[in-house]
Amino acid sequence: MATGRIVILISGRGTNMERLIQACQAGEIPAQVVRVISDNPEARGLQRAQAYGVPTVVVPARAFPDRAAFEAALLEAVREAAPDLICLAGFMRILSPRFVQAYRYRIMNIHPALLPSFPGLHAQRQALEYGVKVSGCTVHFVDEGVDTGPIIVQKAVPVLEDDTEETLAARILQKEHEAYPEAVRLFFEGRLRVEGRRVRILDRPE
Repeated sequence: MATGRIVILISGRGTNMERLIQACQAGEIPAQVVRVISDNPEARGLQRAQAYGVPTVVVPARAFPDRAAFEAALLEAVREAAPDLICLAGFMRILSPRFVQAYRYRIMNIHPALLPSFPGLHAQRQALEYGVKVSGCTVHFVDEGVDTGPIIVQKAVPVLEDDTEETLAARILQKEHEAYPEAVRLFFEGRLRVEGRRVRILDRPE
C-alpha cells in the first residue's frame, strides 16, 4: 500500500514524471505522486499528469519580479503537498541553497550523462563532442551545486559510431525510465544511506 508522498517538478514534456507516476500506480514504488508542479504553463507534462489523476500546480517563473520571489512561491507550493521526496524531472531551474537545505537528501534529479562527466545542459552533445565510447544517465541527490550531489543509481549505454545527439538521447532516455523508479523505490524502502559523497544501497532497511 502506498504510504510515501512524492512531488515532481517539471518544465517540459514530463516523460520521466510519467514513468514515476506509472511505477507508483502499479505498486512498483510504495508511494504516490501527490502533486506535479511546473514553472512553465505550457509544459506538456501537465496534461500527462492530469491524465493519471495527479493534481497539478503552475508557478509561472515569469510572473515574479525576481528569482527569490519565484522560489518562495515554489517552496510554498511544495510544502502544501507535504512530500517525503521531491523529484526533479526535466525541471530547468537551479534550486537555491535555501531550498536544498529545507529538503536535504530528499530531492532527487536525473541527468542524461554518467556524472561527474558532462554536467549542465546538452549533456548528450557534450558526450559526442568529447568522443566517449560509453554514456548513460545518473540519478543523484540534489545539493547546492549543478549536478554535483551524491550519486544513487547509474545506467550505461554504448555510444555508437553513427550516433547523433537525438539518437543517443533516445537510448539514454530508455535507461532513465529504468533508473529513476529504481532510485525512488530504494528511497522509500529505506535502503539508501548517505555517507559523505557516497550513497550506500543497503540489503535491508535500517
